[in-house]
Amino acid sequence: MRRLRVVHQTGFRYDGEVSASYNEARMLPATGGHQFVLSSQLDISPKAHVYSYQDYWGTRVSAFEVLTPHQELSLTATSLVEVQERQFGLQLLDWEGIARAAVSQVTLVEKLDTTALTAVPDEVVELARSISSGKTPAQAAEAICLEIGDRMEYVPGSTTVHSTATDAWLNRKGVCQDISHVCLGALRSVGIPARYASGYLHPDDDAEIGQPVTGESHAWVEWFTGEWNGFDPTNSRPIGGKHVVVGRGRDYADVPPLRGVYAGPYASELFVSVTVTLEA
Repeated sequence: MRRLRVVHQTGFRYDGEVSASYNEARMLPATGGHQFVLSSQLDISPKAHVYSYQDYWGTRVSAFEVLTPHQELSLTATSLVEVQERQFGLQLLDWEGIARAAVSQVTLVEKLDTTALTAVPDEVVELARSISSGKTPAQAAEAICLEIGDRMEYVPGSTTVHSTATDAWLNRKGVCQDISHVCLGALRSVGIPARYASGYLHPDDDAEIGQPVTGESHAWVEWFTGEWNGFDPTNSRPIGGKHVVVGRGRDYADVPPLRGVYAGPYASELFVSVTVTLEA
């Protein structure tokens, strides 16, 4: 078990003073599965009244409005989380069992649907089917994600939050969000329910206890073979004790860390920084 402290700072800077803004933040992890939240808080500037709730997908949401003029909106989420290692490769259902479960459980039906962000070209569908041939669902899922991760180059700035899996695949470039979207489309195309997971990653295996490191707001996939298995295709490894889950959904659009609208004619610029410290 590891204890991780995550400090996630983000917000918007505006080119001029805006009169109001209305926002939702998904930046605080919840206790469940293989993680236990010891403490978490969200600080907002300018001060705002926050209404907290759990959305349809089970993600903690902080909804708030700022009704005083401001030129910058700043949020700092600080969380202390204990994370356990997870079992990986669990195979409780075969292909037929997954197919039966997928049409009888709403939560699985939704994880088989193609979305605008996860639709993949025929080339990826054919690749996924070829890889799956002769394998169990768990073997196929891992092999698909490894192959896609190997064929795509991690290039920050090569895509935007609006880029689709098809966009990223055609260029063979993207960030963790894009690579995960391609994997989701591929997994769903062969009948494996899969969901998008967002959160944080401690990226330094050699970091000492108490040493803050520049972390990442990260994304990965989870697939269902009777139980949910998490895999990080960007880093070609199962989800483990250095991943903190914040949200899950069909794709990125279900779990953006921060989104909102504001009143004013000015352009806005997003800023983000994440620091992760191994506490124990």
